[in-house]
Amino acid sequence: MKLYLIRHGRQCSKLCNVDVDLSEEGYRQASLLGERLFHENIQVVYSSNLLRAVETAQAANLYWNVEHIIRPELREISFGDMEGMTDEAIAVKYQAFKERQNRMEEDIPYPGGECASDVVRRAEPVFMEMVRSGCERIAVVTHGGVIRSMTAHYLGIPMAKWRLLGSSLENCSITELCWNRETGRFLMERFNDYAHLQTHPELLRNAWVDAEN
Repeated sequence: MKLYLIRHGRQCSKLCNVDVDLSEEGYRQASLLGERLFHENIQVVYSSNLLRAVETAQAANLYWNVEHIIRPELREISFGDMEGMTDEAIAVKYQAFKERQNRMEEDIPYPGGECASDVVRRAEPVFMEMVRSGCERIAVVTHGGVIRSMTAHYLGIPMAKWRLLGSSLENCSITELCWNRETGRFLMERFNDYAHLQTHPELLRNAWVDAEN
């Protein structure tokens, strides 16, 4: 069984983790994603309940025409007090926190928010639901923090070091996990695959933002 973990498309705001619609570029990314996975025989698509994930799933699903299941447990890691702020303001106000986080010595929560282990605790039951679903190809439209946290968890990487997995995942990139029924474990087949976007440089993250929390 394969899970295609997909980061949502570009949203219409650069503020930290605000619940807003996709931008025009986000819809283009989602369309390219849907076309890319058309021949993978997707059987169901899951998404978080945040607008940017729901709309990405809906746009890509125009190519797949499968059931869309929304699970709030797949929402982005909570950035707590940082949410709604600009990257520049976060860098100033939370400089000490960022320095501590970057040392990767402990899995510390965002101020007023979650840590990676919190994400795993709420999201893993949904992953196991998918394993037991009987489907062999599942698209999961979620968020960068979720993809990095869950991938670290399944690879046995200490949760304090979850941010080693990609400084900035591309919007509508694909991370593929394959469930091995014999071992009862996920194997990572690919990570942050955005080949479907590479001929459209205006759709890449570095054309939009320089940093990622």
